[in-house]
Amino acid sequence: MKIICNDIAFEAKEGIALREVLSEVMPEDAIAAVYNNEIASLNQPINKDGKVEFINRETKDGRDIYIRGLLYLASMAAEKVYPGVKFNVNYQLSNAMFCEFDGMEITEEITKNLKKQMDDLIKQDLPIIKKTMTLEEAEHFYKSEETIKGRLQLNVNKDKVSLYYCEDYFNYFYGTMPISTGFAKIYDVSKYNKGLLIRYPSISNPNELSEFVNSLKLASALDEYEDIYKIMGINTVYKLNKKIKEDGIKELILFSESLHEKKIAEIASKIKERGNVKMVLIAGPSSSGKTTFAGKLGMSLRVNGIKPVTISVDNYFVERENNPRDEKGNYDFECIEALDLELLNNQLVKILNGEEVSLPTFNFKTGHKEYLGNTLKLKDDEIIIMEGIHCLNDKLTTLVPNENKFKVYISDLTVLNIDYYNRISTTDTRLLRRIVRDYKFRNYDAIHTLKMWSSVNRGEQKNIFPYQEDADCMFNSSIVYEISVLKKYAIPLLKEIGPDISEYSEARRLLAMLQYFEDMDDSLIPNNSLIREFIGGSIFED
Repeated sequence: MKIICNDIAFEAKEGIALREVLSEVMPEDAIAAVYNNEIASLNQPINKDGKVEFINRETKDGRDIYIRGLLYLASMAAEKVYPGVKFNVNYQLSNAMFCEFDGMEITEEITKNLKKQMDDLIKQDLPIIKKTMTLEEAEHFYKSEETIKGRLQLNVNKDKVSLYYCEDYFNYFYGTMPISTGFAKIYDVSKYNKGLLIRYPSISNPNELSEFVNSLKLASALDEYEDIYKIMGINTVYKLNKKIKEDGIKELILFSESLHEKKIAEIASKIKERGNVKMVLIAGPSSSGKTTFAGKLGMSLRVNGIKPVTISVDNYFVERENNPRDEKGNYDFECIEALDLELLNNQLVKILNGEEVSLPTFNFKTGHKEYLGNTLKLKDDEIIIMEGIHCLNDKLTTLVPNENKFKVYISDLTVLNIDYYNRISTTDTRLLRRIVRDYKFRNYDAIHTLKMWSSVNRGEQKNIFPYQEDADCMFNSSIVYEISVLKKYAIPLLKEIGPDISEYSEARRLLAMLQYFEDMDDSLIPNNSLIREFIGGSIFED
């Protein structure tokens, strides 16, 4: 068979591993490969002609595999050092994964012992081997082995079940894995609260560990929802599926809506109690549900006797000829300098001083502001609500006193895990929301959304995430059942992406994740639910 790598043609017999055929051009830091637009293990047998590109931890897919491998090593080390204690992967914090032991508070000594065992496994460079069973073999295996590792595979329409073995240890991680334990060149283990952090490099700084940024507010928001879901008994996909199949849909919907209403009411009460708040500033990453949240918060403020008035940041862009450009020479509409900060701040000061101002309307076709007769004079019982990517950055409202501002950070902070070892990325949940919404309301296919998603993420890393801890409060817009609802909308869109498209591997990865979720009927979801912003039927739609 003919394989192209680095513009060099190689001939290979069917069944030989990629790393063997391409050993002379495989980089030392390669952790996996892209084989005909699919992510593949370095042990992937060659089965067709095609193109191969090696990836390392400097790429998104390579970094995901690196993290997956570290968690496999940590769970293996935990079982060796503390047999019988369940190792739990919880959520991500600042280039680290927060993990716990069930019923066991982590100490410095435990952290040290785990790190020592992981170091030993890495030094031995032991092979990690994927073993596959038929369904019949797997059913027999799980009858003889009292374990949850990889068991969820039995509940989906799969012909085979796989486990990753390293010596006598086995587990299943949902996605491509490193081929041996020696891959982990840069990592650390440190105590954090009652658990520990498995730390790893960032994509932007792949060759060393960046300083850990302790996001106390974010961790608190995640912990709160995780505790609630544990109490409800729906902290894993298996338990969620069980709830759906046992006709618990109504309870799930009512629970999720009540949780959101409670949190929004608490935020409105805090704004009321502060007394001197004149502006509510809302920011969050893409597909967090900002439109619905702002609408619901506005209603809750009205209940408290406060009338919201919306000002759109989008109307304050600088004139097109003055808009900054990025390194490629394209207009950079996401940088804060793309906004007319002087005009915005001058108008905000006048509004807060009781003056009437003429509000601009930005004409995106001409690239200029227009004044169409829209005016605003704030009444005593009114409050300004502004939503935008820069709203947590004080540079946006630099002339407005801090005591007059109330900042809200909103994001889909998913705490539902596939099982105790495999987490669901909050970014993936937002991406599924975006794919569905882009198709239903913006006439974009999934390829378009996937192509621009990395650019969206870079903008979030630069303009939103650095300011999240400056928020007065955080709102977690996640809904425990949302992927079960998004599934039926997303699958047909993802299946349209063929193997000749570069986004094929990402589509395949998302499809593989979605197969573990039970389908859920969304007809009972109320029209004021946040998920309606993405699937349609929202009362808050423009």
